[in-house]
Amino acid sequence: MTAPPDRPLDARQDEIGDSGPAEAASVRVRAPARLHFGFLDLHGGLGRRFGSIGLAVDAPAVELVAAAAEGLTAEGPEAERLLAYARAAAGHLGVPEAGAFRVTEAIPAHAGFGSGTQLALAVAAALARLHGRPFAPQDFADALDRGNRSGVGLAAFTEGGLIVDGGRDAGGSPPPVIARLPYPEAWRVVLILDAGMTGVHGKREIEAFRDLPRFPEAEAAEICRIVLMQVMPAAVVADADAFGAGITAIQRRIGDHFAPHQGGRYASPAVAEALASIADRGVAGFGQSSWGPTGFALLPSEAEARALVASLERPGPLRFVIARGRNTGASVDAA
Repeated sequence: MTAPPDRPLDARQDEIGDSGPAEAASVRVRAPARLHFGFLDLHGGLGRRFGSIGLAVDAPAVELVAAAAEGLTAEGPEAERLLAYARAAAGHLGVPEAGAFRVTEAIPAHAGFGSGTQLALAVAAALARLHGRPFAPQDFADALDRGNRSGVGLAAFTEGGLIVDGGRDAGGSPPPVIARLPYPEAWRVVLILDAGMTGVHGKREIEAFRDLPRFPEAEAAEICRIVLMQVMPAAVVADADAFGAGITAIQRRIGDHFAPHQGGRYASPAVAEALASIADRGVAGFGQSSWGPTGFALLPSEAEARALVASLERPGPLRFVIARGRNTGASVDAA
């Protein structure tokens, strides 16, 4: 399955000017999923902890339509979650809890795609447009409980691309984006989805970060070196092998650190088996997004991505999607 092409971004126009956009009777928002390739510095000895590298992808995505209404209603996947985000966003915006929401496409929850952040921001953007209020995603991080460890999801919503954030400081502000690069148009990402399980989340995730030993300082330093001196330059010059090898090197270090809480380097045994086969085929870049279970493989072309999927497809729990990096953020349009 190949994902649809990018749609243009106009979410950022809500941030321009003092008066904000005009009210809309109905609005459609489409926001991209993101892959989380790994943390830069789990040690935190320099004053900032976490730091992330990740990528906005054109599939899966969340798409919703919202219309002006007297009360607050939601239908479709994630309806209850949507209502909670809408109430929080309305309180932050200072507007009535009013709007009729319909989710037409959803990102799988707790699968490593940042579904909560994209749904929350999509709801907030729609509510702001319905009520003619300006919308800046970073202002909603606390209100919607987003960006607690990574700034990749917020940046994926606003501008897309390959994103590096600088981690959280003691003040607790959302991690600042320190680099954003366009992802080469020809490159493809093969997503490996296991619908039979979910990744670590909620209370288990909090406990994992609390209970894991401190990440070795030398390993954090090596990850930062790989990101700065291998991954980012490779993206700029479109060296797919160097880029993929760098991501894989990060994945091995981070995956082994989190292994005690997810049952191994990869959360899903079926995904782990597919990734082993991918490694045997000589693919340079592969791993797991966030806590998984979704795996990924990085390919330099559509043809190579299709050939890889054809070699992996068989009866079982896995589903494969060929996605592209999305170099624009969410779209917010009149419906």
